Amino acid sequence: MIELRPYQQVMVDGIRAEYRSGARAVLAVAPTGSGKTVTFAFVTHGALAKGHRVMILAHRIELVDQISETLKAFDVQHGFIAANYPRSPRLPVQVASVQTLARRLAQTPEPDLVVIDEAHHATARNTLGTVLRHFPRARVLGVTATPLRLSGEGLGECFQRMVIGPSVQEMIDLGALSQVKVYAPPTIDASGLRLTRGDFAMADLAGIADKPTITGDVLDHYRRLACGLPAVAFCVSVEHARHVAQQFTEAGISSAHIDGGMDSALRRGVVQSFRRGQIKVMTSCELVSEGFDCPGIVAGLLLRPTASLGLYMQQVGRCLRPAPGKTHAIILDHAGNTRRHGLPTEAREWSLTGTERSQRKAPDEDAMSVRVCPRCFAAERSGRSHCSNCGAAYPIAARKVAHVNGELEEVTEPSDGRREQGAARSLAALVELGKLRGYRNPGAWARHVMAGRSAKGRA
Repeated sequence: MIELRPYQQVMVDGIRAEYRSGARAVLAVAPTGSGKTVTFAFVTHGALAKGHRVMILAHRIELVDQISETLKAFDVQHGFIAANYPRSPRLPVQVASVQTLARRLAQTPEPDLVVIDEAHHATARNTLGTVLRHFPRARVLGVTATPLRLSGEGLGECFQRMVIGPSVQEMIDLGALSQVKVYAPPTIDASGLRLTRGDFAMADLAGIADKPTITGDVLDHYRRLACGLPAVAFCVSVEHARHVAQQFTEAGISSAHIDGGMDSALRRGVVQSFRRGQIKVMTSCELVSEGFDCPGIVAGLLLRPTASLGLYMQQVGRCLRPAPGKTHAIILDHAGNTRRHGLPTEAREWSLTGTERSQRKAPDEDAMSVRVCPRCFAAERSGRSHCSNCGAAYPIAARKVAHVNGELEEVTEPSDGRREQGAARSLAALVELGKLRGYRNPGAWARHVMAGRSAKGRA
């Protein structure tokens, strides 16, 4: 059976404490790549040992397969409630496609625990909400990296308590996620794009993105910054994904697109070819934006401007999983999303109330948390009056740049962090460093770091 990492055990303990305190529905939040599937598989194993029935819900077939593989690693026998999957209804653990389960609710016994993967999709009014209402006595465990909906609304209507895991930066400090280098063009003017249900209108996006370049030559930047590395391109439409794949293929770089309309066997074949390295660049509209587990992804090509923080973090997270030989992840942000939402490593405060629309700035406002030096093009967090790289003064007025076929610039952060952490040799020193960095739980983070050091010492 897989052994939990210290931060995963902390999350499991937090989930169990919330249930003991009387909560029925708990939401567990941790970054993409933190092993949320492993965490809820461990919880499932424990529930099974107590004789409980468990229903695990997924909204896509790819997630059904990934959940099944993880359960096998925990020696948990399970059945499926999904089209074209073998049925074993007597087994106490079932992995279900939400859509299929909704059609079979009348024939499905009520579980003791319902687990929802990618729980940010849950609302009281959609299919997930229908399933939850049908099992009113079951405990609920949702897991997600981004506990808010596309529109910025929170998940309080479906969950009562939230257990927060480590942040992206804390995971990187622990060595559980890859270091990341972000390259981005100057800000794209999104003032003309309409917002629909919390994101840019798809019709508008197709007009600016479905062409060989958005602000630079995608192919050229891939060759120079990520040549030959496994990459996923996040596109605005199925047609756009096809065009990008064709562009790479014609340039001699093996590429293929996947979409929801493809035969499931064909789609699996493309994904397997990508995992084996036979395909270098895989393009998609939405299928790999969340829940897609492939640690070998090194580069993410952001070709879809989005006003959704959740979607941005889900896409970037695809690239952050560590893998043998992978020194760092590379984000080529051709869509300006880094400047809309900040660096992936930025500290973010999550709550069940989400982000109020009235408190958010419009996507075209210069409210970004990174700043690009006008002289040397280095980028860092906002708040400095002068560039920390070359000393140039930042202009006081917002700098709007009309940019076509331009260069991508690396987005970086002040990076003495690892030296500071290395210098903090004791648990107490690490706790103090965590407090200075503003971590939500500096004690837990310090214990994670110490546990990681001990593990390395034993290796």
